[in-house]
Amino acid sequence: MNKQKDSFSDLLKKESFFLLIKLEDNIYSNTSMRNIFFEEFEILVNLGLKNIEICWSKNKNWIDFVSDIKIKYPRINLGSASIVNKKSIEDSLKIGLNFSMMKFWDKNLFNYAKSKNYLLIPGIKYLKDLNEAINFNCNIVKIYPIKSKDNSININNYKNIDFIAAGGLSINDLKTYKSLGYKAIVIGDKGIKNQKFDQKIFEWLKNN
Repeated sequence: MNKQKDSFSDLLKKESFFLLIKLEDNIYSNTSMRNIFFEEFEILVNLGLKNIEICWSKNKNWIDFVSDIKIKYPRINLGSASIVNKKSIEDSLKIGLNFSMMKFWDKNLFNYAKSKNYLLIPGIKYLKDLNEAINFNCNIVKIYPIKSKDNSININNYKNIDFIAAGGLSINDLKTYKSLGYKAIVIGDKGIKNQKFDQKIFEWLKNN
């Protein structure tokens, strides 16, 4: 587990955003949609995109689809998001993903992942949850939703925690949140629409 955390923290230094992909159910059966998705996805990976997370789904084809991504692009830091139950962790473990992120803090789910030696990053909004997560030796934390977080959370008070900002952010927000002390941001809805990626992400990767 410590090696996973160290490796993850190192990746945050190399590339400071995660692209969160929420797959539409019809992508599994629509060959045209899949082809468009993978054409753009491959360009992003070739430009240097490193940190990618796929929203977990109970769709029976989710495991196969994400497994294909892992096999085709073994060098990316691939994880799952919106982890809500043990099955979502088991599915992620089955694929061999590097990490998962929760929307919110769930100590039982966190401990379950820990028992599996699996890196699960919680979403934290309230100070009491942050303190509890730290007591459980959690040192990588996603602040979500960042724009409505508890005002009493000052991330600069926690020197040994890697903080990630998430919720309604785009590539344009990266510089701002880095300057505030966040190691990375998660780009979700503003990063991909109708299986088409934000062109500004392509531009950022080309220039960095």
